[in-house]
Amino acid sequence: MIGGIFPVFNKDVSNIAAFDGKPPPPVMCALFDLRAFRWAQMMIFAIEEINTDPALLPNISLGYRILNSCSSPTNTLRAALTLTSSHNEKETASGCSPAVSAVIAEAGSSQSLAVAGIIGPFQVPVSYFSTCACLSDRAKYPTFFRTIPSDYFQAKALAALVKHFGWEWIGAIQSDNDYGRNGVLAFKEEVEKFGICIAFVGTVLRTHPQEKILKVVEMIKQSTVKVILAFTPEGDFSPLMREVVKHNITGIQWIASEAWITAPQPSTPEMYRAFGGALGFVVQKMNIPNLYPFLMNINPYRNPSEPFVKDFWEVMVTHRLQRVNFRNQFGDDVFFDENGNPPASYDVINWQLRNGQVPTSLCSNVCPTGTRRAQIRGKPVCCFDCLPCAEGTITNFTECTACPQDRWSNDKRNECIPKTVEFLAYHEPMGVALTVVALLGASLSLLTMMVFIRYRETPVIKASNSELSFFLLLSLFLCFLCPLTFIGRPTVWTCMLRHTAFGVTFALCISCILGKTIVVVTAFKATHPSNKVAVKFGPTQQRIIVCSCTLIQIVICILWLKLNPPLPDRVFKNSNKKIVLECNTGSEVAFYVVLGYIGFLAVVCLVLAFLARKLPDNFNEAKFITFSMLIFCAVWITFIPAYVSSPGKFTVAVEIFAILSSAFGLLISIFAPKCYIILIKPEKNTRKHVMGKK
Repeated sequence: MIGGIFPVFNKDVSNIAAFDGKPPPPVMCALFDLRAFRWAQMMIFAIEEINTDPALLPNISLGYRILNSCSSPTNTLRAALTLTSSHNEKETASGCSPAVSAVIAEAGSSQSLAVAGIIGPFQVPVSYFSTCACLSDRAKYPTFFRTIPSDYFQAKALAALVKHFGWEWIGAIQSDNDYGRNGVLAFKEEVEKFGICIAFVGTVLRTHPQEKILKVVEMIKQSTVKVILAFTPEGDFSPLMREVVKHNITGIQWIASEAWITAPQPSTPEMYRAFGGALGFVVQKMNIPNLYPFLMNINPYRNPSEPFVKDFWEVMVTHRLQRVNFRNQFGDDVFFDENGNPPASYDVINWQLRNGQVPTSLCSNVCPTGTRRAQIRGKPVCCFDCLPCAEGTITNFTECTACPQDRWSNDKRNECIPKTVEFLAYHEPMGVALTVVALLGASLSLLTMMVFIRYRETPVIKASNSELSFFLLLSLFLCFLCPLTFIGRPTVWTCMLRHTAFGVTFALCISCILGKTIVVVTAFKATHPSNKVAVKFGPTQQRIIVCSCTLIQIVICILWLKLNPPLPDRVFKNSNKKIVLECNTGSEVAFYVVLGYIGFLAVVCLVLAFLARKLPDNFNEAKFITFSMLIFCAVWITFIPAYVSSPGKFTVAVEIFAILSSAFGLLISIFAPKCYIILIKPEKNTRKHVMGKK
């Protein structure tokens, strides 16, 4: 239906025949079906209401001419051109008809596009039922206005509705016209902002052949979607609705556009089997006073000459319509925005016979905890596989995130738990074994010292330089106690103590052996027992050698602690599930200088002892020192690669093993032969035997 409005500046109009001597207004010439006639009468009623309200258009009446477009864009354009034609078949006596000031057209968006595109630049088209968002393009349709919200707002509302219910995988049905295509396009643009995917888009039209409708039905049956949007008018959607019912397609949550959600034709018990629970928006409706009596009084038999037009409309141009802003009798503000759209307002309609449950519609189910989404190639983003999260990561329902450095993922990959803290503890088997061995070595050192004190006046002990032997046993006792500082949770004090104590005690130990070696060499190298060379290396010189050699190591350790001391550290690289607590040496250079100095002293001792290896055999301490130094050097040479390659707490265990092995080698090699003679073979503990005399 299409109508033209023109102004008449005289309100005294009685009927079409008598018009105050002025030419009568044009009348509706086309035939109407029931629905078109209803809309025509609604338009007439609206014009009469405007004309009878003196507050709206004082001293101005509106006239109209109504033609039927038969819902066809071609007929719509023909009717619009007829309304705007400068000549009329029924011209008045003056030879001209009133100028049309505005064209109201039309219900369908495609028809309104034809009117707005052709006569828009010349007249002001106003639509009462066209919702296509495309008509809001002011560059193409600068003079178009409408009295119903644009589908742009409906698309946003429908997208928000889908987002509200958590539907991510939906289908769409559109009319094969501007209303359907633009509506689904606007809806798709909105839902994609929320990460929602459109599985398929089916196209329907009331004039489509049966096979096209069945293709859409098959598309619905093969899809996994449980929610479908139908953006179609009632007439275009009806053929598909009948086929959906015929094929017994149920379990679908239908979302409706305003064009069919309140339509009477599909609102039947038969349709409810498939479309029950349909959800959609509808333009807000209300009861209009006096409309019902007006419609009831329409009777062509009462007065055959009753005109279609009784009052007239004030001429309005585009810029004045743009500035319309008033409040109607229902309390609603009426105005047009910059795109010619009125305020958008909808009511929610839901087809229900009884309370139902909200369905779910997903292409893929939500990934369980501990898994992440993995996109399937060639499918929309809503379709995905769920893959387990890697170790050390947990899921946040869409992707896996890494745990903090000091935490690790649990077996379910849904929580980051603290990593296991690892260090060489006293209560674990390795710690217990090393502690027992260390205490055993310390005890043997004390027992040996007690034997030497008990038999200090015997030739064997006197011949082995008792003072240096006591210093050596004391240093070995401290060496056996050093590993105890390596066991347990590292602290600042234990880290500084373990390395420096180890370095100083072993320097003292090797210094004592060096002193003994020099004494042995000088004593047995002398030609006569009273040779003055031996006197030069008496107790004073021996003490000086021991103290000076040890003092150098003490200075190195003090500089180490002053410049870059060892500190407790946490190591993450050795294991993903463990945090290794260890002592960082601070300065690697200082650590290896300490070891290198001890090695230097050991090499000097080895060389000197090797030179004295052919001295008298009955009691030659040089050969025992040589053997002990060989053991010592072998242990510490193999220690370095083992220390570097051992992971975690085993690094500490390797260092303790090296300390205990070298200490036991020195204790057994140097003191075991003496204790054997003293305790087992006392008959050899004589001066003659020690001096090698028969």
